[in-house]
Amino acid sequence: MTPILPTSTAEAVGLWAKLQSRFEKADWMGLLEAWGLRLLSVVLILVVGVWIARKLSNGLARVLERSNADPILVGFLRNIAYFGLLIVVIIAALAQAGVNPASLLAVLGAAGLAIALALKDSLSNFASGVMLILLRPFKAGDFVQIAGLEGTIEQVRVFQTQMRTIDNRVIVLPNSQITTAPIVNFTGRPTRRLDLVVGVGYDDDLSTARAALLDVAAANERVLKDPAADVLVSALGESSVQLTLRAWVATSDVLVAKSELLESIHRELRQRGLSIPFPQRDLHVYHHGSPPSGMPRAVRDALDDGDR
Repeated sequence: MTPILPTSTAEAVGLWAKLQSRFEKADWMGLLEAWGLRLLSVVLILVVGVWIARKLSNGLARVLERSNADPILVGFLRNIAYFGLLIVVIIAALAQAGVNPASLLAVLGAAGLAIALALKDSLSNFASGVMLILLRPFKAGDFVQIAGLEGTIEQVRVFQTQMRTIDNRVIVLPNSQITTAPIVNFTGRPTRRLDLVVGVGYDDDLSTARAALLDVAAANERVLKDPAADVLVSALGESSVQLTLRAWVATSDVLVAKSELLESIHRELRQRGLSIPFPQRDLHVYHHGSPPSGMPRAVRDALDDGDR
């Protein structure tokens, strides 16, 4: 019987010899030169391409800023331009590495369809962001109410919008929720009207009360002369006649003007002898028979007075 080990060893030695011969005959310098230059060119395309993409996107932002474009629009278009140029740079680098551009685009198209189905909510946010930029229901710095939340708009990003509340909290809303919810822009116009409801007693003279309110509005520097302030009787309440002072002020002065007017109205009505009634109710207690023995004396006396 022929031994196996020597035969296997001989075959192994022969295989090693063939590999060594091919290794020696291979043109390693040529391969290194060809692939080394290709890899170097790919790296250069990526580095230079990213640098150019950043420069072009920043240049676009500067041009838009010089044209007094909205800061939200500037930031949004800069991000879109930067990422779009990056995609072109990556495709060029892969093409230089030997990847067929047509095959690459086909693969990207199929992958894009799969990604679109998986990330439909994110794409909805992106589309909503584009709508917010084009329709511009608000701009950076506007104080708005969206979906029951109030705050100042800081940024409109590709997928989200950032707001800052009065007490300096940060609210991040998906763009799709903004476009489907009512938007109240408190600072969308340069002026706003204040409606201040003031109650006076039924025995007070309404003409005197109306003159007092108009004098308070005229004395306040924040109240605009045009449109002029006016006073209307808005309701006949249970314990007072309600007058409404309508005064126009600059949007930036709304809170301060409201506080100043209310303080001045309270002082002026008191000086003119006018009352600011508050709700009151008269309670009449009727008791039949003798009060219980355990009831306090003061209560029994009040019930006795009521019986009389």
